[in-house]
Amino acid sequence: MAGLFFISLNSFAQQDKREELEERRQQLQQEIQRINNMRTTNLKKEKSILTQVEDLDQQIRTTENLIRVTNQQANLLTREITTNQNKIGELRKELEQLKEDYSKMINKSYKSKSQQSRIMFLLSSENFLQAYKRLQYMKQYANYRHQQGEEIKTRTLELQQLNNSLAEQKKAKDRLISENRKTRAELEKNRKAQAGLIAEVRKKEGQFVAQIKQKQREVDEIDREIERIIAEAIAASNKAEGSTSRTVFKLTPEAAALAADFEKNKGKLPWPVRTGTVVLRFGTQPHPIVKTATMNSNGVRIATDPGSKARAVFGGTVSEIIAVKGSSLMVMVRHGDYITIYNHLASVDVRKGQEVALGQELGTVAINKTDGRTTLYFVMYKNNQKLNPEHWIYQM
Repeated sequence: MAGLFFISLNSFAQQDKREELEERRQQLQQEIQRINNMRTTNLKKEKSILTQVEDLDQQIRTTENLIRVTNQQANLLTREITTNQNKIGELRKELEQLKEDYSKMINKSYKSKSQQSRIMFLLSSENFLQAYKRLQYMKQYANYRHQQGEEIKTRTLELQQLNNSLAEQKKAKDRLISENRKTRAELEKNRKAQAGLIAEVRKKEGQFVAQIKQKQREVDEIDREIERIIAEAIAASNKAEGSTSRTVFKLTPEAAALAADFEKNKGKLPWPVRTGTVVLRFGTQPHPIVKTATMNSNGVRIATDPGSKARAVFGGTVSEIIAVKGSSLMVMVRHGDYITIYNHLASVDVRKGQEVALGQELGTVAINKTDGRTTLYFVMYKNNQKLNPEHWIYQM
């Protein structure tokens, strides 16, 4: 019984792992499609080679992740197929033994099946108690024979189900291997295209370094503006509470409870857009193509579909709505002493001071005029300390 319980637990764990990998595989496929759409749009708009290479690099890295996840799925199926094959072998042996025992029982029963022999068996009893015991024995024997017959039916059905499951698993594995073969071919094609574009970038590397530095200056300017606004928001909020701090919010009991709830959801917060791909990560990092240049970001830049809405990752209050240089809008939502910032919006659907719920739409994400991408710049702070959104948002 303990062994059966362990097998059941193991089966459930494998099922959960299968579903998790399949969900991740579908997400990566959608991400690749989204990046491919961005690349197609950028090519039509004749955007810079650097933008094309960045898009291609993102697609290559996502494709590599897809291949890795698909391999994990195929390996999991291989283990399950082996397990099922072993189970089938054991079941067949068990079924053969059951049938052999049942056959002997039926044969023995047939030899003594006449009503007369049964009556004589009872009448030959020395006393009433012995006759009663013999009658009970005959009933138990008949019940046991019936149970054996049912056991054979159950094992036969179980064997059929395992065989069917094995056939489906083999088909699924063959399908994954076939998909991986096509994905690898596409990956190789993109790598060759990337190599050609990188060669062009190398010829004009100084020019592209200047472009990257200019873009970094724009990002730095926005980050400084965000930090200034947060400092002012802390000061204004604390003034009413009798505090002069510009670095830490003085929290009411309600605000402290909200902040505690926010912190409990670290790693489980939803994405700030329904579908998206991170194209610029948090922190200082080398440029993926121009290795002599570095990039720094206080948040993450997420490419999403045109017309997408920015969504609140947690309940809170809209503390600021700011017009950013370059004609886009920014919404800041406060969750106690935590702040989430949704920058690069074309329009806003909320107002300052409004309470917003988890998942509520805040505004429409704008299209970047430089590279044609629909991108949201998402930033997180606790007081005046910047946070890495990848540690807070689910599977980012």
